[in-house]
Formats: sequence, structure tokens, C-alpha cells
Amino acid sequence: VQLQASGGGLVQAGGSLRHSCAASGRTFSSYAMGWFRQAPGKEREFVAGISSSGGSTGYGDSVKGRFTISRDNAKNTVYLQMNSLKPEDTAVYYCAAPTRKYGSWIQSPNSYAYWGQGTLVTVSS
Repeated sequence: VQLQASGGGLVQAGGSLRHSCAASGRTFSSYAMGWFRQAPGKEREFVAGISSSGGSTGYGDSVKGRFTISRDNAKNTVYLQMNSLKPEDTAVYYCAAPTRKYGSWIQSPNSYAYWGQGTLVTVSS
């Protein structure tokens, strides 16, 4: 499984960015997907997860109401729309695919076996 992420960059507080992550190597529509982030000196943090169909989503407490995860199974791509960005959102963002099929989205990073290369988001105040 290969994950190719894009969409990071520099943005002012209050701005928006959209991440994309294109997957290949297996049947994309059969697997949940997730986004994580890691800030300097901090542990990797769950940002958002989405079920294989896209019908169920979940978010970390720090991004609820501001970020939206979605997917296009026809394009084998998962997205993360980030609005109302704050300086504390500064981090490297990773898309991830789980080891096996799950009934819904998954929060634990231990359940993910495949990771994108990471894209840096910097939010200036």
C-alpha cells in the first residue's frame, strides 16, 4: 500500500488548507482511513478518521468543528479540510491506512500499518 499526501503549507491563523492523500496497492473502498499529526516534541495525535464507505467519521477533540475528513472512493483519495486554523495546529500531518478491515473509523495509531510521507503545516499568528 502506498500513500501519497499533498497539501501542506504556510497559512495565517484563521485560514484554511486542504490535504489530499492518494492511495494505491489495494482496494481503497474496503478500508477505513485516518489522519494524524505530530508537532515538534509531542507524540503523534489522532486528527480524524473515516469509515470505508465514508458514512462514519470521527475527530480528535482539538479539531472538532474545524476540520472535516472526507473521501472519494472513485479517486482512491482521502481529504482533510482544515478551517479556522490556529498556531497550535502547526505540525506534520500524516494520512494512514489500517492493517485490516474495520467496521468503522479507528482512532488508535497502533491499528494503522501504512503511512504517508507527512506534510508540514505551519500556522502563523
